[in-house]
Parts: sequence; C-alpha cells; structure tokens
Amino acid sequence: MGCEVLVGIGQQMLRRKVVDCSWDESRLSRCLNTFDLVALGVGSTLGAGVYVLAGAVAREDAGPAIVISFLVAALASVLAGLCYGEFGARVPKTGSAYLYSYVTVGELWAFITGWNLILSYIIGTSSVARAWSATFDELIGRPIGEFSRTYMALNAPGVLAENPDIFAVIIILILTGLLTLGVKESAMVNKIFTCINVLVLGFIMVSGFVKGSIKNWQLTEEDFQNTSSRLCLNNDTEEGRPGVGGFMPFGVSGILSGAATCFYAFVGFDCIATTGEEVKNPQKAIPVGIVASLLICFVAYFGVSAALTLMMPYFCLDKDSPLPDAFNLLGSMFPMPRVIYAMAEDGLLFKFLAQINNRTKTPIIATLTSGAIAGVMAFLFDLKDLVDLMSIGTLLAYSLVAACVLVLRYQPEQPNMVYQMARTSDELDPVYQNELVSTSDSQTGFLPEAEKFSLKTILSPRNTEPSKFSGLIVNISTSLIALLVVTFCTVAVLGKGALVNGELWAVFVLMGSAFLCCVVTAVIWRQPESKTKLSFKVPFLPVLPVLSIFVNVYLMMQLDQGTWVRFAVWMLIGFFIYFGYGLRHSEEASLAADPARTPDGHLDHCK
Repeated sequence: MGCEVLVGIGQQMLRRKVVDCSWDESRLSRCLNTFDLVALGVGSTLGAGVYVLAGAVAREDAGPAIVISFLVAALASVLAGLCYGEFGARVPKTGSAYLYSYVTVGELWAFITGWNLILSYIIGTSSVARAWSATFDELIGRPIGEFSRTYMALNAPGVLAENPDIFAVIIILILTGLLTLGVKESAMVNKIFTCINVLVLGFIMVSGFVKGSIKNWQLTEEDFQNTSSRLCLNNDTEEGRPGVGGFMPFGVSGILSGAATCFYAFVGFDCIATTGEEVKNPQKAIPVGIVASLLICFVAYFGVSAALTLMMPYFCLDKDSPLPDAFNLLGSMFPMPRVIYAMAEDGLLFKFLAQINNRTKTPIIATLTSGAIAGVMAFLFDLKDLVDLMSIGTLLAYSLVAACVLVLRYQPEQPNMVYQMARTSDELDPVYQNELVSTSDSQTGFLPEAEKFSLKTILSPRNTEPSKFSGLIVNISTSLIALLVVTFCTVAVLGKGALVNGELWAVFVLMGSAFLCCVVTAVIWRQPESKTKLSFKVPFLPVLPVLSIFVNVYLMMQLDQGTWVRFAVWMLIGFFIYFGYGLRHSEEASLAADPARTPDGHLDHCK
C-alpha cells in the first residue's frame, strides 16, 4: 500500500502539461512585435557587462584579448539562446523555461525551473536598483546613505546590509507602477532606454576606433613602468599585475577566466521567451528576437571592449562604473511577474497571483507582488549578497531548457494526453485513435518485435519516426548525460589540485566521464528524430544541447559555497510551497480527475 502511494505521488510530480498551440486566445494583450522583442532582449541583456565587465575583465583577467573572452561567452550564450528559440516556436505561451520544462519533463522540474527564474529576476531587479541607488547617492554627495546609517542602521552584520536602501525601493516601486499601466507603455519606455543606450555605445565605439591606437594592444613590460601611476593601478600589488604584455598578457587561461565572467553579461535574453502570449506572431518573432538581441549585444560588447582597450592601456581602465545599469532595470522587472502569473494560473503558486487587470491586460497582482519582494530585498540586503545569488537560478534554467530540447525532439506525439482531456473519443480524428491503440499496447508491455530491448535496437532502430521505446532511450540517455556532466565538472573544478598533481583517481574519473558522455550522446544521435514542422529548430542535435548543458553546469560549479547554501534555503521555501499547496491545486491534477473539464473550455493539444 505504501509503495502504491509513493508511486502515485511520483506520477503526480512528473505529470506533463498539454497546451493548445493553435488556440490564439489569450488573457494577456497581444501587442508586441519583433522590434519590441529585440528591444526588450537588448535592454535586459545590455547592461553591466558592457560598462563594468569591459573594464574589470580587461584589467584583471584578459587584457585586450577581452574581445575573445566576449566571443567565447557569446558562443556559450547562443547555445542556450537557440534552445530557447526552438521552444519559443514550439510552445508560444507565457512562462519561458518554466513552461518548456512543464510540457517536457514534468511538473516538479517545471516548478524548480520557475522558482529559480523568479529568484534570478528578483535578485537581478534588487541588485540593479541597489547599484543605481548607490551611484545616484554618490553623485549628490551621499546624503541618502548618511541618513540611513544615522537613523536606520540594521546592526545585523553577516545577515543583512549595514543600512537599508530607501532610494532603491523607490526606484522599484516607480517601475512596478509603470509595468501595471500596460505592456505597450512598458515596451515604449524600454525602447527609449535601449535606443539611448545603443546610441551611447555607438559613440564610444566610433570614438575609440578613431582616437585609439593599436599600440595599446602591443604593450611591453617597459610600458607598464613608464605609464603614470596617477592614472593606473599600482603595479607592485598582487591584484594589479598587468601580465606579460602584448594582446594576450594573461594567456589563454586569462581569456577563459574572462569568458566565464563575461557569460553573465549575456544573461537576460530569456525574458523574450516570457512574452509568448503578448506577441503578435510568437512562432517567428520569439526566435528572431532572441538571436537578434544576442547578436546586437555581442557586437556592442565586442566593439566597446575593443574601443576601450585601444583608447587606454588595459591596466588603466576603471572597473567600477555601475551607472548604466539603470537601463537594465526595467528589462529585469518585465519578465518576473509573467513567470509568477504562469505558475499561479497552473495552480503551482497561489491562485490569486494569476489575476489580470481588465483594462491594462497585465498580471497586476503578480506585478505588484514581485515588485514588493524585490523592494524588500533591495531594502534589506547588501549588493554583494544579492549579486552572489543572481546566476545560479538562470544557469539551472538554461540547463533544463537544453535538456528539454534534447528530450522533446526525439519523442513521439502524445495522443493519449489528448484523449484524457477530450469529452468523448469522437473528438479525436482517426489518426489519433489509431495512434492511441498502439500507445496503449506499448504501455501494457506489448512492444513491437523491432523495439524489444537489445543493443541492436538501441544503436540501429528500424523506425524512421520516434516511438515510445526510442523516446524512453533518449530520456534515460539525457539523465545519464546530466549525471556525467555534473561528475566531470565537479572533478574539473573541485578536484583541480588532484588533477594538477596527476592523481590517478581524478584523471580516471575525468576521462571516464568524458568518454561515457560521448558514447551516450552517440546513442541519442542514432535515435529517430521528430519530423514536426517548426519555424525554428536547434541545429546539430544532439551535440549543441549537450554542449550547452556542459557550459552551464561548469559555470555553476564556479560559484562559492555560500551561494549554494543560500540557494538551498530558497529551494526549501519553494518545496514547502509546492508540496504544501501546488501538488494539490495543480490544474493538471484537476484535468486528470475530470477529463471533461479544461481551463479555457476547449481541447488542449500541442504538437
């Protein structure tokens, strides 16, 4: 009896969402076009990276070769962007990676993805508001900070900020109010901010290429000594060592280290995928918006970093310049309430969060709630504590989206899901009814002879279309790849000392996990791929999604222990909500209990 209960709970946690991609009705306002999405993606992505990272990474990690660091980071981001693009074409609904996980790998993973996206957006909003507030306070002579320290000190070192940030809360509340006015108005303000940002960057690039000198990419150690110490950092200190000179003063390791940092400069494009129900032509606009915004951001990062290192010796650059993060704030706030709205509408978060304003067609309660949470965090927590948490949720979401693309491309259609939600079997066309019979046979254990488990059927399947058997092989293989990638990255990062010392166990585990990962990837490659027509598909499957998973997990392993502890606390809060509320109030659970009922009164199905 106990085993049956556990199996039932497990099935509930892995139930998948079925959506109707042909049904064009939406409770949200469809008013965004491709240009709006490109502006939103650029506005969300083109922020601290182009100003702060260009100085910090060039000065401390890569030198003039920062342009290569941004290239490597851009390629890593494109891997994730392409996966988002395919899902945007396949499932053009509000929810981004949360929804993609729900339709592919099940409810529990979807909740984990959505909960971490909320964390990323809240932290992004709070940290940017805090940075902008600090810059504004500095410009006017620090009266806000002095007032807070004198009258509002929190006296909780190591837990909360030294003093609360009032102005950061005001900034967030103003933009929260703007987001409640309507999507069109918010998009207009974002386009204005983004255009100003791009014009400033264009001016910097033109100035740098005109006034700069190629000699700053060919500096020698003698040049370091002859440069005025008034303008440059102290070369006698450990952190200020300028390398060995030339275009790559810190070598290849410096470029890769810089690329790991520069990757975070491209975080933000995924907000495009949250607008699926607010775009006029989502199947085409979302993939184009993601790819175009990443391309524009790369050109900006590449051009500005090249211009800065041409204009000045890289070791003279200022690494602290957070002012332009103001352009990034609205972009980080925009997708947050939409993820909360999507999860609340599915019953995984509290239902009142899915309320839509009849006049503005915006998720007003989710917007106000997310703004309030971000305001509280900006008020109470220090900037460094916020920034430390910002990346982990996004990287986990990127990894899950890549895994979902890998899984879904090799799956057969799911007519049994349609049957569960149809009022009568007459609503299914003859093709689906035939497929239903074969599906039922496979579920009862009567697999066709060609699909009996053997090495031959795994490596040389006879079917040209995906089947339940080949889909199962891909599911298992993807899980193995995830395990092997985590093992490889853990040894590569945490066992670096053992690898340097040539310890056999570390070398064996590293090489073994890499070899097995290649073998399992080859197994997936041999399976029949879905022929479903889409406006955009990820190329080079299964290699590209596997590379994306590897890059994301490797970067997650770079995060410190404190970040993982704070992440664990956030996840415990999320699991408390899911198992205490979401598991019982899930819309998918209601549909399974009452097949005649649908959330919007029509047959749900997504091909």
